[in-house]
Amino acid sequence: MAAKAQDMTAMMKDMMGAFPVDTKAMDDAFKTTATLNEKLSGVALEAAEKSTEISAKWTKDTLTKLAEMSKAKAEPADYAKSMTEFASAQAEVTAENMAAFAEIAKKVQMDTVELMMAAGKDFSEDATAAVKKATNDATAAAKKASTAAAK
Repeated sequence: MAAKAQDMTAMMKDMMGAFPVDTKAMDDAFKTTATLNEKLSGVALEAAEKSTEISAKWTKDTLTKLAEMSKAKAEPADYAKSMTEFASAQAEVTAENMAAFAEIAKKVQMDTVELMMAAGKDFSEDATAAVKKATNDATAAAKKASTAAAK
């Protein structure tokens, strides 16, 4: 007596067909992630641009002051005075620039938190919709399977 081999491919196909996968939820999650990444990149690039502007201006100002300080002086005391003025000006400019960098960092932090909060809400809504649809699909598939088994 030869036993008839079961067609596993057909059985798997039927089983997978009974529990469909919603690719729209995956598409929505991908789009939400891509949008978040775009916005975060924008925040980072804006901060880098502003930081570069501050650094370039700071460097240019420092070089201008160094050029002034390095000029020949008539009296030896003028060199000490020039160095003292340079150091004082640099301390002041350093404090101003560090405050400007801190403002940039503060803005990046606030923008990032705002984006993450919005993204969390979007992800939560996407996940809720996906779970709700999956539950409905699974319920319908189970009813279908029950009905088919009862026949």
